Amino acid sequence: MAELMTKTRPTGASAVLGRHGFPLVTSATGGEIQIVTGPSQAGFNPIDLLYASLSACMAMSARIAANQMGLLDRLTDIRAEVSGEKANDGLSRVMRFDITLTIRGDIDDAARQMIAGAAEEICTVNNTLRGGADFSLKISD
Repeated sequence: MAELMTKTRPTGASAVLGRHGFPLVTSATGGEIQIVTGPSQAGFNPIDLLYASLSACMAMSARIAANQMGLLDRLTDIRAEVSGEKANDGLSRVMRFDITLTIRGDIDDAARQMIAGAAEEICTVNNTLRGGADFSLKISD
């Protein structure tokens, strides 16, 4: 019997920040994003990246769900918009995520609901944010 070969993508990121300026984030695969912090600066700040991760994951997961349901050929496009609300008290954190999933194509409302529900179950980022992952912090010099 032939063995199935699967490729795994390296994951992770590192941020480098000097005495002045903004962080440069590099992915394990070499992609780079320059971080901004000013309210009117174009680009991504850390919270934007959190929203971006959830929106991309939900859109891709919805497409996976549509494919699993045999509806992919009826899809035109999927848009996942994510915003949220920061907590006013306690630790600095996002207390609520607002997700709008738009599924366009020759698909009825019941199928859209099924795709959206499945996308929530498939999306690793969604599951991680809801599940409260453990953290391990190491200090190095």
